[in-house]
Amino acid sequence: QVQFVESGGGLVQPGGSLRLSCATSRTIFTFVALGWYRQAPGKQRELVAAITPGDSTNYADSVKGRFTISRDNAKNTVYLQMNNLKPEDTAVYYCAPSSVCDLSSSWFGSWGRGTQVTVSS
Repeated sequence: QVQFVESGGGLVQPGGSLRLSCATSRTIFTFVALGWYRQAPGKQRELVAAITPGDSTNYADSVKGRFTISRDNAKNTVYLQMNNLKPEDTAVYYCAPSSVCDLSSSWFGSWGRGTQVTVSS
């Protein structure tokens, strides 16, 4: 069973920053493009950032210029640096395999527990 372990969420004021981490297996990390998805209450899960094993990236318009996705090959970990956070970024964030070319795509396998990000004053 594929496993993803997300961490790093929390409560932050508007304009603040957080860095999310996602650890997964060496095989998945080496060969599969990975993305950060988020799901806000009452909304569908959406893909906001994706990265290939070769470090090509893509971002949803809503986070472009504020979020940065990156990989650490030594730790089999994908990060999401989130700056200038807004209340509308409030959601549970998950990492999972993704397409880098089509951000409307989703993952139909198993998900991790996610990490809650709350942006509020």
